[in-house]
Parts: sequence; structure tokens; C-alpha cells
Amino acid sequence: MDRVAEILAEAAAEAVEPRFRALAAGEVMEKAPGEVVTVADREAELIIERRLRELLPVPVVGEEAVAADPALAQALHSEPAVWLVDPVDGTSNFIAGRPEYAVMASLVRSGQTVAAWIWQPATATCYTAELGAGAWRNGHRLTRTPLADEPAKWRGTVKSRFLDPVHRRLLETNTTAFGEITPGRHAAGVEYPDLTEGALDFILYWRTLPWDHAPGSLLVSEAGGVSARLDGSPYRPEAPGGEDGLLVAADPESWERIRGILLGC
Repeated sequence: MDRVAEILAEAAAEAVEPRFRALAAGEVMEKAPGEVVTVADREAELIIERRLRELLPVPVVGEEAVAADPALAQALHSEPAVWLVDPVDGTSNFIAGRPEYAVMASLVRSGQTVAAWIWQPATATCYTAELGAGAWRNGHRLTRTPLADEPAKWRGTVKSRFLDPVHRRLLETNTTAFGEITPGRHAAGVEYPDLTEGALDFILYWRTLPWDHAPGSLLVSEAGGVSARLDGSPYRPEAPGGEDGLLVAADPESWERIRGILLGC
């Protein structure tokens, strides 16, 4: 666990942090319509991939490698063990000079996330989780307090960018039952820790790319929260194009109540 945390911090120090608020012309590119990437993303992923393979020689499914060759993501279904890597989560924040970004990795065995790491360079904060062994921030055990108040006092984030118009209208109506709905921090590697530490009570995601959600989902669940599909099935990382919709909440009871309110059932 410690060595992977070191690898992420080292890659960030080598390839990411020197370019924070210092990206040169031509170092930001569009990899798909509406999706940007920087040289920091690509260089950090190469560093992390090489060093993770030295630690455990299994396939590495990185966000930027999959952008170039989508077939690589099928290793999540065909291989017994896979590394997942997001070299700069929150790239739009990074480009804009905002500190809400993270470097993330997770280890998936037989389709289940068994270990996760989130490194936030701006604050030198490392979040880790291991299946059955808990969630941690810089070596301190994290436990999420269950929600006791009424929904009118709960604070959540609803990520609506990829929602279809019907679901968007439904949620716009039903989220009025909660105390506060925020647009999010544009980085799963910041939002999941926010929920784990009590700054948020729930998050609804629609698109669920595996490198974005495997680390945080394990962090939340190991702290006592819930990360599950809208039908109640536990989150498992899937190749892009898989199931949509993921609700993350502070505890099992509040997850059920929040789902009922959001979906109107």
C-alpha cells in the first residue's frame, strides 16, 4: 500500500506539479469532443504504468491509454488482476489553475476493487483504502458518520452533464427535497473524499468511467458508506460504455432514502 502511494506522489512531482499553472502553448490538446488532455496527464500515466508493473506485473488500464486504444479496457473483464490509473483526475481544474485535482490508482481482482489510492498534490493528502481493512487519510482511519437529520438538511452533488432530458427534469424537481445541491468539484478524486469526511452527504453520478470511480467507491464503502448502482447492486468497475448511474451516500439507510427521493419512488 505504501509503495503505490509513493509511486503516485513521485509521478505527480515529476510530471504534474511542475506544470501546474505553468502549461505552455501546445501542452493542452482535445482527445475527443469536449474532452481535453495535457502533456502532464500523458507523462504521469507512463511513469505510473511502468512503476506499477515493476511492483505487480499485471495489465495497466490507464485513462489516456484507453483513449488511444479502447480495447485495452477489456482487461477489466478478461484478466484476473488489473491496475486502474487516472494520472490527473480533474484535468479541467488543473488546466484552469484550480487545486482540486488528484492522481489516482486502484487494483482490481476478479472484477472487484481491492485497493485504492488518491493523491491530492495541492494539499499533500493521501487517501487509501483496502478491501476489508478500512479507509485512511495520511495514516488516520476514516469512519463516515451516518446521517441522522432529515433530508432537508442533507447536502449533495448531482452530476447532470450526461443525463438525458427526462432524468434531468425528474432530478431538478426531486432534489428540492434536500438542503443543498452543489454542482460538484469537477474531480471524483476530491468529491469522494469530501463525502467520506462529511463535507457531502451524497453524490449522484451518471457516467461512471472506471478509473474515476473505482478508487473513491472503495474509499467510501470502507469508511462505512455505500457506493451502488441505482438498482442497489454494489459498484464494480466496468469498461467504458457499461452501466450508467451511481449513487454514493453516507450510510445504507440514507442511501435507500436518497434513492427513493431522487427517483420519485
